[in-house]
Amino acid sequence: MDAVTIRRATAADARAIAAAHVASWRWAYRGQLPDDLLDGLSVEEREAGWRSALELDDAGVYVALREDVVVGFASGMASRDDDALAGTGEVLTVYVLQDEAGKGTGRDLLVAVQEDLRRRGFTRARLWVLETNTRARAFYERQGWTWDGTRGDHQVACANRPIVRYATDL
Repeated sequence: MDAVTIRRATAADARAIAAAHVASWRWAYRGQLPDDLLDGLSVEEREAGWRSALELDDAGVYVALREDVVVGFASGMASRDDDALAGTGEVLTVYVLQDEAGKGTGRDLLVAVQEDLRRRGFTRARLWVLETNTRARAFYERQGWTWDGTRGDHQVACANRPIVRYATDL
């Protein structure tokens, strides 16, 4: 098996990122989000959103490729939190296909986004994760992130889902 390659994403990657986004949500959130929501996810809808995001200068989106196929992606930008101090970035996404779980691909993507945030002058970073997503929470904790005690909720399919915020110094 070829090694994974991490590189900055371009607008040409939008469709592949959207496909990976849908596939990764379906396996990662099965049992945490409603099946009808997961089964109804649209690559076309996600593609439009990713194309728009990738056209921004501060997108900070990275893809993981194995044999020239996108097998994961991650993104980061300035924190959107109201209580964020100057110099606080945010990891928005880290997703891998199910076959990539446990191979270090997610870790490599997270490192790429953290390095990107650091290069852009951020000194700390935050991220939000579903409170019930024990797999993701354990992953972030293994990477040195800690829950900062903040809880919130995320609107998904007309229902609020509890989320928790993790933080780290860059």
